[in-house]
Amino acid sequence: MSLDETDRRILKVLQRKGRISNADLSEAVNLSPSACHRRVQRLESDGYVRDYVALLDARKMKLPTTVFVEITLQGQADETLDAFEKAVARIPDVLECHLMAGTADYILKVVAENTEDFARIHRQHLTRLPGVAQMQSSFALRTVFKTTALPV
Repeated sequence: MSLDETDRRILKVLQRKGRISNADLSEAVNLSPSACHRRVQRLESDGYVRDYVALLDARKMKLPTTVFVEITLQGQADETLDAFEKAVARIPDVLECHLMAGTADYILKVVAENTEDFARIHRQHLTRLPGVAQMQSSFALRTVFKTTALPV
């Protein structure tokens, strides 16, 4: 299924306001409530809308420190990659893990309370990841902007 302009308008609104009522959404995109509901159901069933979530404030959750960790593995065999990916997915402090092209094999986004907490995460979890040859951590000084909205 391809997206038309109305689908795109619906997706733009849903990315900003996931809890919007169907009545308000239909008004925002200039559709009848029933037509809007059908389109949202189709966008969900076709996988364009994966889920609806609450986005938490990291500072209020006492996790204001963001660290990006570059990981280089000892090898590139499928078993090495699979073992690493399974292990890193079990670390609750790791929010994202990206397989990269370039100097590092992976980049992790890690949240922590402070540098001491990151040292604990590093010691208890990151250093125990299988297949790691090298690790380099960079602390974010400030988040300039952050969005979860994809360009539609």
